[in-house]
Order: sequence, then C-alpha cells, then structure tokens
Amino acid sequence: MSERAARPAGPSGRNCDVNSSGDPSRDDDLDDVGDSGDLDRGSGSARGDLPGRVLVLNSGSSSVKYRLLSGAGRLASGTVERVGEPGSPVPGHRAALEAVADRLAADGLGLDSPELTAIGHRVVHGGTTFTRPTLITDEVVGGIEALIPLAPLHNPANLAGIEVARRLRPDLPQVAVFDTAFHATIPPAASAYAIDREVAARLGVRRYGFHGTSHAYVSRQAALLAGGPGANVIVLHLGNGASASAVSAGRCVDTSMGMTPLEGLVMGTRSGDLDPAVVLYLARTGGMSLDEIDALLNRRSGMLGLCGDNDMRAVTERVAAGDPDAELAMSVYCHRLRKYVGAYYAVLGTVDVIAFTGGVGENSALVRERALAGLGALGIAVDPVRNARGDTLISADGGAVRVAVIPTDEEFEIARQTLAVISRTNRG
Repeated sequence: MSERAARPAGPSGRNCDVNSSGDPSRDDDLDDVGDSGDLDRGSGSARGDLPGRVLVLNSGSSSVKYRLLSGAGRLASGTVERVGEPGSPVPGHRAALEAVADRLAADGLGLDSPELTAIGHRVVHGGTTFTRPTLITDEVVGGIEALIPLAPLHNPANLAGIEVARRLRPDLPQVAVFDTAFHATIPPAASAYAIDREVAARLGVRRYGFHGTSHAYVSRQAALLAGGPGANVIVLHLGNGASASAVSAGRCVDTSMGMTPLEGLVMGTRSGDLDPAVVLYLARTGGMSLDEIDALLNRRSGMLGLCGDNDMRAVTERVAAGDPDAELAMSVYCHRLRKYVGAYYAVLGTVDVIAFTGGVGENSALVRERALAGLGALGIAVDPVRNARGDTLISADGGAVRVAVIPTDEEFEIARQTLAVISRTNRG
C-alpha cells in the first residue's frame, strides 16, 4: 500500500506521462454546494469550502485509491495496490478498505470518526439509468450490477468497494458518482449512432462519454475565466485516456468518447476513431479473433502503436531528436485534437475558452502549441512564452478565445457532488 500525507494546497505535481488518465460525472443542482468561484491551480486546494468531511473511494480491479477531504482541503490520500493478486498481502477489497481505515486511524482521521460526513464512490458506468450522482441503496446497487455488461472490467470492482464500505459504515450516507453522468445532457443528434434503432435500443448502443467528473470540474473552472457559468467551453482532457467535450452554459452537448472509451482522440494505447470496417478486415483477412482485435485497439494502438512509446515526455524527446516515428505519432495525435476543436467550435457556434487538462494537457507545451496551430482565423492563438511557462492563461493577446491550462481535480468534484446529494436529500 502506498500512501502520502496531503497538504491542503500546493502546485500541481502531475507529469506528462500518457499513462496518467482520470475519469468522471456532474449534476445541474450542484452549484449550491460550496463553490466560491476561485480558480485555483493547486491540485489539492479547496475551490470553495466543502461543508463536511468526505472520503472519496475509487475501487479498481486491483487497486483502491482514496482521498479524504474537508473544507480545509485534502487531509490524506493514497493507494492500496495489488488487491486480490497472487501473493498479495491484500486478498480482496475488504482487506483493502480495512487497510485504508487503519492508515486513516493512524493519522487520527479514522473511518469511524464522527466528523466523517459521507463516502463518495467513483462508478464508471451509469448507462441511461443513472444520470446524476445518486444516494446508494440496495436498489441502486442492483442497478449498477445490471450495467456490468457495459463496463465488465470496472463496475464489478466499483461495486466491491461499495459493498465493503457499506458494511464498515452502514450508518453513513454513501453516494455513487458516475463517470458517464456529466454527458447525459448530450442531445440525441450527438448521442445516437446511425445503426438499426431496434438493435441500438435493445443492446444500449449509443454515446455515453467518460471522464465526466474531470470535464465537469474543468469546464466550471474555465467558465470563470470568461466571466460566468454561461460560457461555451471546449475541454481537452489528455492523459493515457484522452477525451474532448463541448460544454455550453455548464451542460455537455458533445464528447469524443462513445459507447466505450475507445472512440475519439488518439490516446496512449488506444486507437481512438477508426473506420469500423477495419475490425471486419482484421477478422476476415487478418484472421484475428475478437479478443486479439480488442487487445490491439485498446492496448497496442495509439501512441504506443505508432511509435512504440506512450510516455509523452519520451515522445517529445524523440521528436526533438528528429525521430520520424515519433514525429508521425505526434502529428497524428495533434491533428486529431485540432479536428475535434474545429468540430466542437462548429457545434457550439462560438467558443469562450479552450481548457487543457490531464497529465499531458497540463504539462506538454508542444502538444498545446501544435494542437491549436493554424486556428488564428477562429480567434484561437497560443502565446509561446506563456505556453512554455505553463501559465493558467496561455492565449495570445487580442485572441477572441481564451486558452487555459487547468489542473483537474476529480476527487474534489466527487466530494462536491456527494455533499450535494446529501444536502438535497436532507432538504427532502
């Protein structure tokens, strides 16, 4: 288990490894929960007071990440690793959460503390059933279980964490915050795929979108730069997983990931957009099985497939050294970004802010520069000095569109949404 004591605030320490992704959710009624409206670059600082102490849990298949937050900011955080793996001292999720409880108790922040207000759980897929953060009940657990076919690797692990946490603190309100929920406002014109409608309805085939908590948090922070919540924002969440969203007045109207996180931008190991017939060709002509194609597109494509590296720092160094494979990978990556920026400009009609976030978005000046190159006619231009420094605002003077670098804080967003649900429930 790795842990770290957390400072209430501090500068972002994210790297630009393409292996630094995050994930998502949001609700229109959440603005009544402690959002002061300051834009803060600190990865652990409070963007307005949280009116209570919240434990945020992200239970994965082989790890449990946690963060304890209060109005003062982050109190503690860490990761329990190798959960359930052969030879691991942590045989399952119950042992993992007990380890979390022990660590918090050692810091005087115990799981049994009366100061703990709630537990917020990250859940990957809410489908069309859960379109907002939801107080966890037995019925809600059953609903999440029913969505396992849409997220077979993630929802079961999320449920395991929920089950154990409910056993450890049955008296405490617990809330599920869904990666897909922020994108539930996408209109049918953007969410529907042009396939047989009966097949789509029967199997739940449509655009859901992911990284929702990040897009919710960053779009709200970006809107402050434009003077208020009515702004039109394009968010570029760039990590190992990468996604774009178009947000109008706080509501997502389009996003690049689809039914699964495979669609959209070029990613660390995922292909992003691909002609669907390529899958048929690989099967029929290449003799590849569905499992082999799945592994190819999800784990051996993207930057890794193009140049053999999915660490953007390494790719950038190779580009500077004149490596042609790295140059192609960077060009494909940034071309796809630029294409989505142009498309979302058209969807929104006008854009107030473009926000870069995630490990790559926050740290790669080269990606930011290349992704927006040649868009001056749209009022989009990057100032090279500000970009190299990594300022919050990196747009050139006189540009109609603000370009910003905004570190995401998904755990804060989950805590915020968790307290909003409890506040709404208590009001009846």
